[in-house]
Amino acid sequence: MRLPLLLAAAASAVAPASALQFLGVSESVAEFGTAIPGTWGVDFYFPNEATISTLISQGFNLFRVPFMMERMAVGSITADIQSGAYFKNYSSIINYITNAGAYAVIDPHNYGRYDGNVIQSTSDFGTFWKNLATPFKSNSKVIFDTNNEYHDMDQTLVLNLNQAAINAIRGTGATSQYIFAEGNSYTGAWTWNTTNTNLVALTDSSNKLIYEMHQYLDSDGSGTSATCVDSTIGVDRIIGATEWLKANGKKGVLGEFAGGPNSVCYSAIQGLLSHLSQNSDVWIGASYWAAGPWWGTTTWSSFEPPSGISYTYYDSLLTQYKP
Repeated sequence: MRLPLLLAAAASAVAPASALQFLGVSESVAEFGTAIPGTWGVDFYFPNEATISTLISQGFNLFRVPFMMERMAVGSITADIQSGAYFKNYSSIINYITNAGAYAVIDPHNYGRYDGNVIQSTSDFGTFWKNLATPFKSNSKVIFDTNNEYHDMDQTLVLNLNQAAINAIRGTGATSQYIFAEGNSYTGAWTWNTTNTNLVALTDSSNKLIYEMHQYLDSDGSGTSATCVDSTIGVDRIIGATEWLKANGKKGVLGEFAGGPNSVCYSAIQGLLSHLSQNSDVWIGASYWAAGPWWGTTTWSSFEPPSGISYTYYDSLLTQYKP
């Protein structure tokens, strides 16, 4: 689906000068499926280097790469990581991205859970992160995302798990990289200033902690519908998070967002990105959900070049906000 010519012309006429540090996309496929550990090429796959290269050439410089913790640390959250084929294939993609000059976000896509159960042990979670961060400790273009979308968890536990991850990562000697900390309630920006206020207490010895939030624009904020509430919902749902970041002297990144291929969502996303850019003192960037070689041709949110529906509809808008 192509951007209507009239809408494209209007967008071009108001093309902004972006102040964002990062413009990105999630590369979703290594976390696919439910089989553990699963079979490569059957249950899961890895991102496509050629399409990543296409996006880099257009100015995208942040690639969030989800994975499943149970495939990375098989049998136990504290299990060895580096000897497995899954890690080797995953690290190959991470290194491809960073060698090309972009940043790679290491994203355990587990919702604060391992093997279906809420992670309760901060010690075990720290061990997982020690094992995972160690091989990347010297790569300054790697970013560590503590866990994707904690939800329905004790709020103090979310704080403590994030802090355990931060401490473990820094303890490996990985001191130059950003760490993205996510919050409870699916790390939603629209509820951040009422749900995740205690995360202000997180500390980072390297002072490179970023709060990662997600925001979708459909009626329930889940991102499952291509219908956006209205043309201003992007700004409406994120402004409270912006105020929280400013009030607390913190910085954030919008780690997931998307909208359907229609004019209402287009205006909402344009407003959202403009708001982030205008408030770049607290927002460092944004990452679209999602690219990846296994998204179907009818998936409205697919940002996989060359023919993903969101890619063909939104690429010209998003690249206006490239650093």
